[in-house]
Amino acid sequence: MTFPDPSGHTVPGPDSSGHAAAGDLPSYLRDTGSRSRSITAENPTGAVGAGGSESSRLGPGRKGRPCIPIPVGESVVIADIEGPGVIRHLWFTLARVTDEGPNVLRNLVLVMTWDDAERPAVEVPIGDFFGCGFAEVAYQRSAAMLVAPNGGLNCYLPMPFASRARIELHNEHGGEVPYVFYQIDYSLEDSLPQGTMSLHAQWRRTNGDNALGEDHVILEGVSGPGSYVGTLVQLAQLERYWYGEGEVKFYIDDDDALPTIAGTGLEDYIGGAWAFQDHLGAVPPPTPQPFTALYAGYHQYVTEDSSQVSPYLTGMPPLHGMYRWHLPDPVRFTRALRVTLQQIGDRGGHLFERRDDIASVAYWYQMDPCGGSYRLPPVEERRPR
Repeated sequence: MTFPDPSGHTVPGPDSSGHAAAGDLPSYLRDTGSRSRSITAENPTGAVGAGGSESSRLGPGRKGRPCIPIPVGESVVIADIEGPGVIRHLWFTLARVTDEGPNVLRNLVLVMTWDDAERPAVEVPIGDFFGCGFAEVAYQRSAAMLVAPNGGLNCYLPMPFASRARIELHNEHGGEVPYVFYQIDYSLEDSLPQGTMSLHAQWRRTNGDNALGEDHVILEGVSGPGSYVGTLVQLAQLERYWYGEGEVKFYIDDDDALPTIAGTGLEDYIGGAWAFQDHLGAVPPPTPQPFTALYAGYHQYVTEDSSQVSPYLTGMPPLHGMYRWHLPDPVRFTRALRVTLQQIGDRGGHLFERRDDIASVAYWYQMDPCGGSYRLPPVEERRPR
């Protein structure tokens, strides 16, 4: 069994004759013994021959149960799978505003637990997990995530599990989420390769209350061995001028005062340059240039509230969302990993420490399927600006 690049691209390596080696062929061209399954509201156990068993007014098997509600304050298990296996694809779409208000994408929490671990490996607001910051849908077309019109949330990161996979949705919204559509595509395997690691993800926030010069922590408290594979950064701009001079730093294993990996600025880490603008200059006023690509993107720029839940003016602090996937260049660690982002601004040749509201999601694989001691902050501390 192989784990292909989540982008779906396989680049065969040539043998001595110049042809692709047989072992480099995509796994779907070989009989691997994997058995394909899928869990939806129409087949909540993924049972063989049981899809679409509910009836509608059109008759049996005719879209009888396409979605489920999530009652207020409750956790609903949407998948409980015996392994070994690999979750290959997640898809969701759901109500983003209810009678209780907006922010469903921040208030509904996606929880994943592998192999009966004591703590979940993933405990992240569902919108943030899929790269939709600030409880706003943000379209993305990348190797790991696809956010498609109109709010189709897709993840292609492989999620292997040795004995059990459990996925839950926990509703902290304050009211019922009336509908959640979902599909979990997975394969059952005879065994997993030795050394297979588990997917983890963690949400953190520095809500503009940090001391000047205090860095935002993207990830810490992680034990190896492992591989860091992605970062989502959501920055609500609380001060004027350029916000992104801060460096992303990776403190690997025994690093102390200085990291092994330090970048040159936030937009550089994302793969962009010169502040994601059409030009660097005051006249004419520059305009932002969002983009979404295979491994990096500045995919979210919001200055107006679009929820339509308030009778007041819709202007808001500028919101910036961006991602970086390390799938071709994972950050490997043996014992520990700490990832930080400095909060440094620039007025135009004049650097200064600043405070912004930064939320982030870190994605990594590690040998231990159990999540760490860090827990997701309560819903009132997650409210987006």
